[in-house]
This record gives sequence, structure tokens and C-alpha cells, in this order.
Amino acid sequence: MQHLLELAFDDPDEASRLAEALLDTSDDSITRSWALQCLGIVFREAGRLDESVAVLRRGLAEATRARSLDRICDVRSTLGITLVFGGRTRSGLSHLAKAVGAEAASHRVVAKALMLQAMGQGYSGGFADARTSLHRSLARVRAAGDPVWEARTLVNLAHVALRLGLASEAEHSIELAERLFRGEGAAVEALDAVGNRGEIAAFRGDLASALRWYGLAVDGATRAGVPVRPELAELRVSAMRAAGLAEEAVGMMREALSEDSQARAKTAELRLTLAEALLAAGHPDEALATARRARDEFRAQRREWHRLRARLLVARALAARSGRPGHDIADIADKLDAQGADEAPLALTLAGRVAQRDDRVPLLRRAMSYRTRANGLVRASAHLAGALACEECQDRAGVLRACAAGLDAIDEHRRLMGSSELRALATTHGRELTEIALRHAAHDPRTLLRWSERTRATALAQPPATSDAATIPASLAALRDNGRRLAEARQAGEPTEELEKERLRLERAVRTEHHTQSAAGTDPQRPAAVEDIVAGVGDGCLVELVDVDGTLHVLVVHNGRVRRKVAGSTTEVADLLAPAAMLLRRAARGRPADTADIGRRLQEAILGDAVRLIPDGPVTLAPTARLHGLAWSLLRALHDRPFAIVPSAGQWLRATNAERPDPQRTVLVAGPELESGGAEVPVLAQRHPGAVLLDGPHATLGAVLDALDGADLAHLATHGRFRADSPLFSALDLADGPLTVHDLERLRTAPYRVVLSACESGVLAPVGAQELLGLAAALFSIGTAGLVSSVGEVNDAATADLMVGLHDGLAGGADPAAALLAVRRAAADDPVAAGTAAAFVALGV
Repeated sequence: MQHLLELAFDDPDEASRLAEALLDTSDDSITRSWALQCLGIVFREAGRLDESVAVLRRGLAEATRARSLDRICDVRSTLGITLVFGGRTRSGLSHLAKAVGAEAASHRVVAKALMLQAMGQGYSGGFADARTSLHRSLARVRAAGDPVWEARTLVNLAHVALRLGLASEAEHSIELAERLFRGEGAAVEALDAVGNRGEIAAFRGDLASALRWYGLAVDGATRAGVPVRPELAELRVSAMRAAGLAEEAVGMMREALSEDSQARAKTAELRLTLAEALLAAGHPDEALATARRARDEFRAQRREWHRLRARLLVARALAARSGRPGHDIADIADKLDAQGADEAPLALTLAGRVAQRDDRVPLLRRAMSYRTRANGLVRASAHLAGALACEECQDRAGVLRACAAGLDAIDEHRRLMGSSELRALATTHGRELTEIALRHAAHDPRTLLRWSERTRATALAQPPATSDAATIPASLAALRDNGRRLAEARQAGEPTEELEKERLRLERAVRTEHHTQSAAGTDPQRPAAVEDIVAGVGDGCLVELVDVDGTLHVLVVHNGRVRRKVAGSTTEVADLLAPAAMLLRRAARGRPADTADIGRRLQEAILGDAVRLIPDGPVTLAPTARLHGLAWSLLRALHDRPFAIVPSAGQWLRATNAERPDPQRTVLVAGPELESGGAEVPVLAQRHPGAVLLDGPHATLGAVLDALDGADLAHLATHGRFRADSPLFSALDLADGPLTVHDLERLRTAPYRVVLSACESGVLAPVGAQELLGLAAALFSIGTAGLVSSVGEVNDAATADLMVGLHDGLAGGADPAAALLAVRRAAADDPVAAGTAAAFVALGV
């Protein structure tokens, strides 16, 4: 009859039918106890907990009537864990203790009772007791010679060991469990072990591996036709949230909570995970309401371990909404600290921020004690507390040391990720450390430059994990094919709704696969030293903009000196960006647009008095992430001089040291449906007789990528689309579909210089803390030294003429910045050409 209980999990409808039939036809108490136990499990898993308890009590009465110790022990243990799940923790644990105490029962039955007792103990936060119960269960089940139950016990042991911080024990248990499941043909249950591997990876801070394991478990469940367990959804969403994918985590958690059956018994846990995702996504009001509801559910279920974490989340949501975490934060922090929980430094820091002055530093120093934990994010939160403690003590050097240690911990966390998107998003965890460090570094120009470089464009210093991949993933190949069919359907005027739905599904698959990539083999470069930057600039000029508490500080590096001026507020600058972009659009469309006034206001807000420190001649600018989309030639100080834009001084140094390929190969590409037909490409082909020319149907994605690999100069005349919602799907249109950032990241050798004539091809999305994503960022990350691209709308016909002039300058030995200056000067008398020229910027060297 054991198969009837297994069927309750695998096919509840069939299990219910068989159990009801047995109850209708049998008067045997043993048989009836099996049938009632089966129905109790079916009701419990469907969330019908009151009905489940009632049926299981009847089953226990039947087992007692039959005087079968095994049946009494087995049904009582099922009743006990069901009571715990239903919030009647004390009664449930009492039943489980009685079941475990049935020493005369068989090894297998007592082993199962011990495992369920451990689940009940862990469910209420007693993980040390649960571990003891599981080791006792393991001895019993091995004595009974039951490999499947041994594997189930090991899965639970791994979960408990991880809660106690015993990652190696958890990993050993899971490896053994997976082997046992697969050896017994229990492929579906082996998926539990796969999910636990993800949990272990997340505990160690390796979120890329965690997401990969969770994805394998979900895919396996889908192929097997079984629902994804709510516990797996909960773990996966927690990893996504930690990886910076908060909005996606919210969507996935809402879906899990909307399930009709399995999620109901885990509603409080799922609600708490949803609240965490909502808070990370910047929705504190909804996070607060959701966390409060979870807290109240845990209190009703007498589950203090979980309730304590819900209380912390309520405090965090309150702090995010109003700056005050609530009156009970000190109690929460004390209890988490007594448990040695990973959440303790966060709680202690919250308590320290609002404590009385004499209590503040002791609380922060208690949080500092967690700075040796295995998980990098936990260490970073401890170092943040250290920085705040040093700030209280007016120890500026101590603040900067703590911030450096915290950012090092986040770097360690980030470097395990192969995805450029996740690396950029991971820096969000260090935003406050960055803000504190810049505030305390602002007094000295060289110190501020060092810290600015430490905290910007770090994701670009490490090549993406896919850059040397030899084969194209199926999901990316399918997305390319979808892009081709979409282009054909649009051209033919056919409906595209279904193709658009397919595109969204394929994009999700590509992103998911991208997020599971482990870090590339090469180590990221360390931030450039101030001495190297100053030496590299020499008698040139580097201007780096730094946002310090909402105010722009302008660092001017020239002739061995670093000088600082304070300019306008970031709010003031942000208010000017939209009007500037609108004027450029007007100019590109042939309408009158006077940009002198907006240029003057931008210059005053962005550079201020620092303009007087900038010498004549070329300038390299390293703006803040949010200013990369500005048409910089609108500023009077820059319009009539060569200038280049770089994400960071360190990236500029790497670009200046990049080696040009030998032999030097030029690639010319003309994409489809350009108003000008890519008119500059034939002209450029005549001037570069040895160039690789790809136009019309020959400008396919495969051919273009092959040609770009290792090229010296590549010119791509194509339509472009910047995707603010997902920058890695920003694309250039080719004959057979879009070329995306995901495609560029697969190049083995970056082209040395690239000219992109498409609209918005140079727009970069600011993400994380001073990180950038987009086509230009992808090229920089794989090693491209220089790029000419637009940051706004351009006129196709005017662009064609401007590009010919640009290439004349490059062929004459000018760098992109000098060549663009010549183009701007030549276009000065034509409003459309001038507006189009202003939209182009030189990035890099």
C-alpha cells in the first residue's frame, strides 16, 4: 500500500479515486488507515489543511484500532507534520515526538517519522535539533536498506546543514542523494537534489551557478510534466533578487502564489520572498503590506524563526519608505545576532542608524563582526556597518578602509558571474558604500579620482563569459531566426502579433541562459592607479565627472596635476537632458533649432568654473553613467575642439594600450531599409579597395560577425534600436535579422575601431552603481579601442555625407575625435547636417 502514498504526490486525482474506492469497499482497519492517510496527504498538498487534519485523525483511529505499531507511527507522523504546516506547531511536534518514540516500530517507519520530525523542527526554526533527528533517521533508513528514503533524508539533511552554515556537509549530502535517486530510477526526485545544489551555490555567493542549477531543476520538472515545487520557486526567486533581477523575481513570485494547489501550504514563505523582491525592486509600500501579512501568518503558525525574518523585512520596508525602521528593530537585531544569522549585520546596522548616540557605535561594531562570513554580500553589509561606525567616530581613513573592504567583497561576489548584465547589476549592492567613500574622498582631488575609478565601469573590465564560445546556443539561434521572420513580415505588411510573442519568449530564454554563465577565465583588471592616469594623460587633458551626494565634482587632470571644481546639481543637469535631446531631434528633421542657450546652461551645470582649468587642445571626458547619452558638442567649450568620451579613465588607458591588428582589415556593411540606402558605403568601398563589403542580402548576421572578428576598422550603416528595457537586446538591423549585444559578446577578437551610423547606436543604459550596458559597452568589454556612434536621432541622408567626411579624416591619420571635429565644422552651415553631426560622439581612442 506504500505506493498509494507515493501516488498522492505524483497523481493526486488517481490517488483520491483509489483511496475512496478502498474506503467504500473495505472494513479492514489497516487498509482504511492507508486510504485515509493517502487522502490526508492529497488534501494537505492542495492546501485544504483542516480537511487533511480531520481525515488523518480518522486514519490514526483506524491504525490504533488495528493495533499496528507501524501504522500508528506512520499515520501519526503524517498528522504531526500536517499540523505543523497548518500553524499548530506545538500539537504537531507533540505527535511527531510520539511517533519517533515508537521504538518497537520498524526501522523504515521510525526513520520516516524522524525525517518528518526534523522537517517540523526546521519549519519552526529548530535546525540544530532537526539535524540530530536527521542523522538518527539516516542510521535507521540505512539499516532498513531503503535507498530512496535514504536519499530523501539526505536532501532534508542538506537543507538543514545549510541553515546551520555547514555548506560542505550539505554538498556531500546532496551529491550522495542525487546518486541514490538516479540509481533507483527516481528521476523526478533527483530534481530536488539539483535544486539543492543551487541553494548551496547561492549560499556561497555563486549566483550564476545557483541560477543554472535552479534552471536545470525547473526544466527537468517541465519535461517530466510535474509542477515546480514552491520551495524551488522560492529559492530561485531569492537568487534572482540577490543577482539584481528584482522585477523578474517579483513576477515569478506572483506566479508561484497564484498556483491553485502546491503553493498554498507554503503561502507565508512565498509571501515573504515576494516582499523581499518587491523591496529590492523599489516598491516599499507593497513590500511593507506583504511582509506584514507574512509576519502575521508566521505568528499564527507559531514559527518564530520565520516570523523574525518577516519582522526584519517589515523594518526594512518602513526604513525605505520613511527612513525609520520601527520601534522593535533593536529587539529584531538582538535575536538575529543571538542566532548568528546572515541577516544579523543588516538588522544591527538598521538599529545602529536610529539608536541613541551612545548606543550607535556598539551596535555597528557588532554588525562588523560578520565581516569574515563566506558570503560576499554578508561581508559587504558588515563592512558598511564598519564604515558607518568610523563615520560616527570621525575617522575618515577608517571609513575609506571599510568601504574598500566592502567593495572588495562585492567584487568577489560579482566576479563569479559571466553575464555582463549581472556583473553590472551586482554593483547595486555597493551603492551606499560608494556614496560614503566618495563623500569622504571629496576633500582631496587625487583621492576622489582614485575612488571614482574604483567605483565606475567595473563590469567593462572583465570580458563576458561568452566571448570565446565556439557554438551558438539554440535559444540565440532561434531568436535570430525570429528576427528575420519578423523583418520579412513587417516588410510584407503581414500580422506580427504571434511573432512578437515568440520574440519575448525567446528573449527570456536567452537572458536566462546568459545569466547562468560562470565567469570568464581571465581575471578582471584592477582599477587604474592615479599615478598611471596622471602619467598617461601627460600634457593632454582628462576631465572626470563625479557625483558626490547629488552634486557634480569636476576633476581636471593635466600636466601632472589633478584639480577639482564643484559644478551644478545632478537634478539640475537631469532637467536639461530632455530639452537638449528634443532640440537635436528637431534639427535632424530639418526644423529650426537654436541650441546655443541649452548648450550654455548645460556647460554651466556640468563643468561650471572647471572650464577655466581646461587647456586648449583635445579633451577626454569621463562622465557619470547617466550623462553618457548627452550630445556633448552642444557645450561651447567642446564644440570647436576634438573630444572623446570614455566610461572611465581606466578604460581609456586600456584603449590607448590596445594593439592594432596586423594586417589591417576594413569592413563595410550596409543594412536594409535605410532612407539613404547606405549611400556612403559604395563611396567608402571605392576608397578602401581591399575592404570586405557586405550589403543587400549579403549583410547577414553570420557574415557580418565573421568579418568583424579581428577587423581594424568596421563601418556599419544600419538602422539601430536601443532597448532601455533590456539593453543587451539593443540591436543593429541586418538582412536576416538583428545583431544584438549578445552576438557581439561572442566575438573572439574585437574590431579595433567601429563606426556605427545608426540612430542611438551609442546610447548606454546606466545600471547598478555607475555601470553601463549597450552596444558600445559590449564592444569596450571585449576590447574595442574606439567607437563613433550617435546618442540621438539622426538624419539618414545627412549621415551618409558626414560619414564620408569622417572616414576621410580617419584615412588621413586623425583619431575619431579629430575626425568628428572636422565633420562638425564642415556641417556648420547646414542645420540638418549640423544637428546630425552633433548627435555623434567619439568613444575611446
